[in-house]
Amino acid sequence: MNGLAFLFPGQGSQKPGMGQAFLGHPIAKDLFEEANERLGFDLKKLCLEGPAELLTLTQNAQPAILTCSTIAHRIFEAQRHIVPRFAAGHSLGEYSALVAAGVLSFGEAVEVVYYRGKFMQEAVPVGVGGMAAIIGMDAPSLETLCKEQAQGAQVAPANYNCPGQIVISGELAAVNRVLSKAKGKLLEVSAPFHSTLMQPAAIKLKEKLSNCKFKDAAFEIVSNAENKRLIQAGDFLESLTKQVTAPVRWDSGVEVMIQNGVQGFIEFGEGKILAGMQKRIDKTKSVFQVACPEDLDQIGSWLEQLDKEQI
Repeated sequence: MNGLAFLFPGQGSQKPGMGQAFLGHPIAKDLFEEANERLGFDLKKLCLEGPAELLTLTQNAQPAILTCSTIAHRIFEAQRHIVPRFAAGHSLGEYSALVAAGVLSFGEAVEVVYYRGKFMQEAVPVGVGGMAAIIGMDAPSLETLCKEQAQGAQVAPANYNCPGQIVISGELAAVNRVLSKAKGKLLEVSAPFHSTLMQPAAIKLKEKLSNCKFKDAAFEIVSNAENKRLIQAGDFLESLTKQVTAPVRWDSGVEVMIQNGVQGFIEFGEGKILAGMQKRIDKTKSVFQVACPEDLDQIGSWLEQLDKEQI
């Protein structure tokens, strides 16, 4: 559908019990089994039972979120057979978008995001870096404040999420200096993601990604780092590598999709983080979430309404 885009959440949407809603479907059974085989541990049990502190570890959260998002999308796809105009994912979610578009196989993706999480965790010792959500500042003002408070250290915007909400990342002391001058709070994360401190992880990840078999996308992917509209197989390795150290430009990526005719979004997976952001980016565009079988029962009427709006 020319006016529809698929969205996939990133880290932070994980919680014990994730995946439970679709567990009775054969697609969920098959994907959990494939993930367990590729990873060498019981990801299904971790998703369903936790404990939360183990599930939240970056190297576990990333394959868990990708698996549950892919389950939701695959079940939807089996019922609806809809090809969207675009897809995008927030940080880790970009891998889920690539699986949905056929760029990466699920098996390759679930394995590579496990190592992505591992490399990112190893890049900076725990306690050295940090991230904070800053509320109520525009991007230029926050960028200036980060430069002023860096004082020779690293701190900069990491996630341009939506108007009034930008996440910063860098060395913890510098992050705290910015917080002393702005409204916001430290995030409970184990590393300063999407900062130049992640360069060691980017190097290792690029080597891992070079062994993946990328294919052309079935529909355009709007990249996080540069908001480019990607479809050729050869474009994705560099984009995914750059994403590790570059900020996630989510708000402007959504605007790219809207400027190119998107009228509605479907978010696949746990939580409603992206739906919440979307309402602050452009509340005139509707968002529907697919996170359980009941959502699949209700999405038909939503799609019919979008059709009336000439999607």
